[in-house]
Amino acid sequence: MAFQRPTLAQLIERTNADVASRLPAGRGAVLRRSALGVLARALAGLSHLLHGHLDYNARQLLPDTADSEHLRRHASLWKIQPTPATYASGPVTLTGTGNVAANTVLQRDDGREYLVDAGVVLSGSGEVTVTAREPGAGGNVEAGLAMSLLSPVPGVDSAGTVAAGGITGGADPESDPRVLTRLLKRMQEPPQGGSDPDYEQWVLAVPDVTRAWVYRRWQGAGTVGVAFVCDDLDPIIPDAAKVAEVLAAIEEERPVTAEPVVFAPTPAPLNPTISGLSPNTPEVRAAIAAELADLVKREAEPGGTLLISHIREAISVAAGESDHVLDSPTADVPHPAGTIAVMGDITWA
Repeated sequence: MAFQRPTLAQLIERTNADVASRLPAGRGAVLRRSALGVLARALAGLSHLLHGHLDYNARQLLPDTADSEHLRRHASLWKIQPTPATYASGPVTLTGTGNVAANTVLQRDDGREYLVDAGVVLSGSGEVTVTAREPGAGGNVEAGLAMSLLSPVPGVDSAGTVAAGGITGGADPESDPRVLTRLLKRMQEPPQGGSDPDYEQWVLAVPDVTRAWVYRRWQGAGTVGVAFVCDDLDPIIPDAAKVAEVLAAIEEERPVTAEPVVFAPTPAPLNPTISGLSPNTPEVRAAIAAELADLVKREAEPGGTLLISHIREAISVAAGESDHVLDSPTADVPHPAGTIAVMGDITWA
């Protein structure tokens, strides 16, 4: 039977009873406001603090109950290093004639700042590459949004626009749940000289990567196919640079006889049509969209199938939903090899 930590009230009662049991016969009652009563409550309080400290230490013994600091210490013993936050970067279009020096500061509407990577001489219009001053996913900016110079640059308009491709690549530090997931996989699936879990763990150790799939003999004997996505980025499908980064990480670990083939899966948007929604409110629509996005994240995989029953279930469990009709899709949604479902747009009929 697991040890049950006593409450403060229980400790006070036990301490009073213990003190009373040691008093002379006929004087066994410990009054609340007597000196003995005060001492008994003080001792019970100290004991309660010690029980709390022991309870805290007990939770740090295993990684699945440890707090953040001790979880990461457990992970380090297994050579699992949490991925750090990364800086977003990308092109910004400026107009004018003048010299935009390196480290010139541009600012987003909400005050987030970006630094110009290298100086550019503008002659009418041009692009500068900027990097967010602070790391994290909050530094990502969609193409077409406004940016402005924090301080005037002679001959250059203060207003700019994020160019095609946007400012991307920013990611938050790896969360505790994700670190725990990787640690448990490492403990439960130890290295086996190039098994499927080995490849998955090598890929998940790369910043931004959140899910990975491994395929034996992907392009014939000796080849290992590896697909992955980055759920915290937009889009989640990795670009060529991230594919090259993952391949480089695998090359450092793979067996000499294996030939890894790393690729980004082809996205196949799920665009459901829903009618007869009750109640048909923005809040219920948002809840349904969130549930469907969560379903796709949990169950989608390259070459996999999204079950129609699960799609209907995701809509039904959305907060506030009472009734609906799923007009499309009407059957399971299969995907060919190398293609993965991603959340698209919902049509409300």
